[in-house]
Amino acid sequence: MPSQPGDGRLYIDGAFVPAASGRTGVVEEKATGKPIGSYALGSAADIDRAVAAARAAQPAWGALSAPERAGYLRAFCGYLEAHREELVEQSMRETGGVRAKAEDEVGTSIKQLALSAVQVGENAGDILPPYKAGKLSLSRAVPLGVLGLITPWNYPMNLAMRALAPGLAFGNTVVLKPAELTPVIGGQVLAAAADHAGLPPGVFNVVTGDGPDAGWPLARHQGLDMLDFTGSREVGLAIDRAAAGELRDIRLELGGSNAFVVLDDADIEVAANCAMIASLEFQGQTCISASRHIVQRAVADDYLDALTRRAAALTVGDPFDPGTALGPLISAAQRDRVHRTIVEPSLAMGARLVTGGTYDGLFYRPTVLAGVTPQMPAFREEIFGPVIPVTVVDTEAEAVALTNGLPMLMNSVFTRDLVRGLSVAEQLQAGEVHVNDAHARHGAENQMPGFTRRQWIGLQRTPLNFPDWATAPATQES
Repeated sequence: MPSQPGDGRLYIDGAFVPAASGRTGVVEEKATGKPIGSYALGSAADIDRAVAAARAAQPAWGALSAPERAGYLRAFCGYLEAHREELVEQSMRETGGVRAKAEDEVGTSIKQLALSAVQVGENAGDILPPYKAGKLSLSRAVPLGVLGLITPWNYPMNLAMRALAPGLAFGNTVVLKPAELTPVIGGQVLAAAADHAGLPPGVFNVVTGDGPDAGWPLARHQGLDMLDFTGSREVGLAIDRAAAGELRDIRLELGGSNAFVVLDDADIEVAANCAMIASLEFQGQTCISASRHIVQRAVADDYLDALTRRAAALTVGDPFDPGTALGPLISAAQRDRVHRTIVEPSLAMGARLVTGGTYDGLFYRPTVLAGVTPQMPAFREEIFGPVIPVTVVDTEAEAVALTNGLPMLMNSVFTRDLVRGLSVAEQLQAGEVHVNDAHARHGAENQMPGFTRRQWIGLQRTPLNFPDWATAPATQES
């Protein structure tokens, strides 16, 4: 690419510049450990420069007409589209995801940008009912101002774009701090695209670096009008406590221990296929991955057998090999967290290893654990790895109670009775609940903010299409 993402520079006030410290870090390909670039180790001084640039640029950017801002976004989008294949391969190298995951990440990012370019011209406000005769009441949408974005490493481009695209479209300026494990696909390629699109200096800024030196200064910066953070519950709660003491606006998406509920009348083969996606897609390293499989006793043995056949047959290896289902975990620290703080302690507490539980470097075998109880780490923790813990219950009511006992984002319920599925879904306290389906492949973009609990219930009524790796091996009966 002309702007050479991965060359170890920040993007501040329309220019590619070194960090104030002059220091850089190495970007590694996760599957091989080979260096594939560098990133600047930004600090509080760089954050200050970026926020000041965004603050200075915001009035003029916000004053542009909607069609003018949309034109910039279309140019931004066009650059990403022209480099789609390069971006897919960059995502595969930096995140360790297989091609399908990378294509989804890049494709949805481009789609979000294109959608925001359209949405900004659709509605500038509303005509409101007047409070008395002879009055006219109007409302209009106005920019918040300067947005700070701190994004994670699992879907770095997508999770940046879902805030970046609408933020820019509606007249805000942005400072982005991508995760240090994926600084190129999560930030530097976006800076290159914005620069190519000719966005005015200061409208979009990218400061790479680690959490304590760059992330925390951005999270606490008084020059922001809103901070958007996606990441761990622990860090999010620290940001929340700090923001509460200073009355700063924040938006958080944090992790949770999502549940995958299999009732006693479920189609076991469909549920097991969905389980492969829900718990193992991108090695289970997403905030919507299923961390707990809560299964009624009447079907528990059949379900465990169906899971085991599928998980044991999966190929773990190089993401660029078309036959690979699961690539490497993102880092040694993440591997050790999965193995040493979740799998091993749960086994020591009485869980049974059915398959997996071993690794080679960052390549962790898909793992199925039976006999998991609510006291074990495999039940209580957000796993963020390719582990399927199975907990058996006797009744539907017990399944609902266990599901609601922990924070969560997304649940799934499996049953042949769709009315029963909807009834159970309505009892689950999660942002999204899927009946006979899994993951966020839906159209629930528009929710009622502020006045209701954010919940979307998805109902799968048509035959499901699974990737080949999610289904039972063809040589085995299913």
